[in-house]
Amino acid sequence: MRSVWELANPQLKDQIVYEPGKPIEETARELGIAPEDIVKLASNENPLGPSPLAVVAMREAVGNVHLYPDGSGYYLREAIAKRVGVARENVILGNGSNEIIEFLAHAFLNRGDTAVVSQYAFIAYKIAATLFDAAVIETPSPDYRHHLNAMLRGVTSNTRLILIANPNNPTGTLIPQREIDDFMNQVPEHVVTVFDEAYYEFLDQPPDVLQYVRMGRNVVVVRTFSKIHGLAGVRVGYAMAPAPIIEVLQKAREPFNVSSIAQAGALAALQDKEHQRRTKETVDAGRAYLEKEFKHLGVEFIPGAANFVMVRVGDGRRTFQEMLARKVIVRPLAGYGLTEWVRISVGTMEQNERCISALKEVLKTNPTT
Repeated sequence: MRSVWELANPQLKDQIVYEPGKPIEETARELGIAPEDIVKLASNENPLGPSPLAVVAMREAVGNVHLYPDGSGYYLREAIAKRVGVARENVILGNGSNEIIEFLAHAFLNRGDTAVVSQYAFIAYKIAATLFDAAVIETPSPDYRHHLNAMLRGVTSNTRLILIANPNNPTGTLIPQREIDDFMNQVPEHVVTVFDEAYYEFLDQPPDVLQYVRMGRNVVVVRTFSKIHGLAGVRVGYAMAPAPIIEVLQKAREPFNVSSIAQAGALAALQDKEHQRRTKETVDAGRAYLEKEFKHLGVEFIPGAANFVMVRVGDGRRTFQEMLARKVIVRPLAGYGLTEWVRISVGTMEQNERCISALKEVLKTNPTT
């Protein structure tokens, strides 16, 4: 019998599979405990939960789920455009921001093309590029941050996309405005530059890359409702770009890709400034606490700009398993080649304290040095 791989697209055989944070329900089944006894700090989720306004709006939207959603996402796109200062024609919606990364690959990558990413950048970029049989140029990151000059050196005549996460996941590092401006002065016209700003709302002084969209440059800015708005489970992402690029991306979009419930929730969450404020305050305090405790423990960490911290623990997979046994889920990073590190999301202060208590126990038996 012929192997199915003789029929499938060959680039899929060695394709990396995205490994999400371990679900609470799965952990509860394995440990034989109640889900509420588990602390999950693995997926950069909102520790306060969803926007209360979004919950109300989504409950109301349930009554109309027999109808197809607004395929254009008119009202949500209009609200986003008003919030950021662009036109509705400059906005596209996705089933999470990951789908927008796929739109970009659909639209701009073919066999023989290249996409430039940084080492330790969000792994979804490599997955999307490989899916379309494009080559990935990965530039070095010896200090776990993006080096934009190195990324420019990776550009060739076949390069179609440069993908930059800012702040970066999983390292948490941030590229300042000055470096971005210098970089943008040198990017060739045949390249579309993508700035993934999933954690934009956690920044005190975020870089302004939307200025390049307003200039009409080949720039796409991607954001999400999964993080500060707390809507990871309903999957709503969006991107801003010059209208011609949005027109191209719309042709890569499946009809009705964002549900009516998701649109209603996102529209309400966008207006919930109090929930956004409380979330940022919780994350700022929690991140400061975690980083202070890591210093006391003498473990190396990368100071973060988002709602997580990357920590060097010696053996990331073993630390993950031993933390799991203590009912705390963190994220091992072997898929990024960071086998000695884990990523820890900021939770409520009670969750952060439980995490540190568990980590202290783990490090006593398995010191990092």
